[in-house]
Amino acid sequence: MVSAKTRFWILIALVTVSGFSQGMLLPLLSVILEQHGVPSSVNGLHATGLYIGVLLASPFMEKPMQRFGFKPVIIVGGMLVFISLALFPFWKALWFWFILRVTVGIGDQMLHFGTQTWITTTATKETRGRSIAYYGMFFGLGFTLGPLMTQLLDVHEALPFIVSAVLSMLVWSSMLFVRNTWPEQEIDTVRTTNSSFGRFLQTGKIAWVALLPGFGYGFLEASLHSIFPIYGMRIGHDVDILSLIIPCFAAGSLITQLPLGMLSDRFGRRNILLFVLTAGMACFALAATLESSPVALFILFTLSGMLVGSLFSLGISYMTDLLPGNLLPAGNLMVGITFSLGSISGPLLGGWYVDMFPGASFFYLIVAILIVIILAIYFKQRS
Repeated sequence: MVSAKTRFWILIALVTVSGFSQGMLLPLLSVILEQHGVPSSVNGLHATGLYIGVLLASPFMEKPMQRFGFKPVIIVGGMLVFISLALFPFWKALWFWFILRVTVGIGDQMLHFGTQTWITTTATKETRGRSIAYYGMFFGLGFTLGPLMTQLLDVHEALPFIVSAVLSMLVWSSMLFVRNTWPEQEIDTVRTTNSSFGRFLQTGKIAWVALLPGFGYGFLEASLHSIFPIYGMRIGHDVDILSLIIPCFAAGSLITQLPLGMLSDRFGRRNILLFVLTAGMACFALAATLESSPVALFILFTLSGMLVGSLFSLGISYMTDLLPGNLLPAGNLMVGITFSLGSISGPLLGGWYVDMFPGASFFYLIVAILIVIILAIYFKQRS
């Protein structure tokens, strides 16, 4: 069996290929459906399948992990992902693809819950921000490369799905060499935390403010990858250009993910979160006025990624700081749930917004969401 250090990098590799498959799936299916004349509102609704799967799986994973450990949860989740990806080319039907999206979402949530909880429970407080920054950085790397697969549509429509499925299976197989461990289980003196619902309630009371960045990142990620390609084509941008612009957001996060994690270790998660949210909001406000310029979008997507592209990992670090060890599995689940709620809201609100306000910039919707999160974090009293 492998060492703890090797195990960490295997978990990071799993996160990377998961980011790759997610980053590919959202814009790829949006482009295919748009080219076949599917309305943007239906396209956006269809894109929520991935995150509906995450929500469906979330309430049922804490007890299996406590009973069977981290490894079986990750193994089953990874298997669901690569099998579902391989099935996409077999039948082009909206309902069938929606079921596959839901299944990918279930598998991804199992995979992320397992890897995320394993990393957060084994990292020390002094290195927590850096360790989780690696998690976010490599997820972002996968997400950066994923949208590039839309260019393979010119070769064959099935090729992007096959490439992603094979990569997922190869990385998944490395988990077979990792020794299984179990999450921390303390005897809790508070009666309400004896049930899963009680632990979720306790976690929400303590760390609700740390769940908002995950919501915001989910909204950004899903709307930029599923609705912006539709909006971009409608304002005159070419699909090939859009497939290069979209990854700039995740690419920007790769540059600053680790430095921001280390800065949050030193200056506090809340302070860094407020800074990146405010500066990121300014970038999207500027993008609304310069959206006709591909060069401006390249630059602003990169800058916004350098700022708000780290929201998810910073939120996890913030949540881990606030919670006791025995509530971390519930906390990680709730981060996944709020991320999913944001990811569902992104395509739904984005598709509705593009249909209802064709003359308004899509980026104004993102600015409004970021303002709400900034105000909530700012006015939350320091604990």
